[in-house]
Amino acid sequence: MSATEKIQIVDYNDRYQSAFRDLNAAWIAKYFEMEDSDYQLLNNPRQAIIEKGGYILVALDNGKPVGVCALVKLDGDPYDFELAKLAVAPEAQGKHIGSQLIEAVIAKAREQGAKKLYIESHTSLKPAIHLYQKAGFKEITDHPSSFNRVNIQMELTL
Repeated sequence: MSATEKIQIVDYNDRYQSAFRDLNAAWIAKYFEMEDSDYQLLNNPRQAIIEKGGYILVALDNGKPVGVCALVKLDGDPYDFELAKLAVAPEAQGKHIGSQLIEAVIAKAREQGAKKLYIESHTSLKPAIHLYQKAGFKEITDHPSSFNRVNIQMELTL
């Protein structure tokens, strides 16, 4: 059995709230500082993301949450959704979980009839940028961000 066969991607359930928060808070704190927008999304994902028309997918390795990714609905924006809060536990990195989550989120966006996906990131996060480029995201400019750490924005036309 290959490493990817035991990874299961499931829809968010409130029992994954702490994993969603902790996985994201860990990488954000490692490279940057947590911002108000982070706390809002991570502490209340059901209210901040799901109840507003978004989705969160969770990667499970033998039932344990090891990766998360959100699809945040963007109202009144040229983009339908933002791919956000992608995080994979350090011990699970290198198993293509990030790629699987990105593919699953793109498929979810297509199911919802989305025409364009948006991403904000930072160029120092080279593995993440590489995954986004591999999935077909292209760099764009001049889109406002609510995060201080953002220095690259990308889009994917679906």
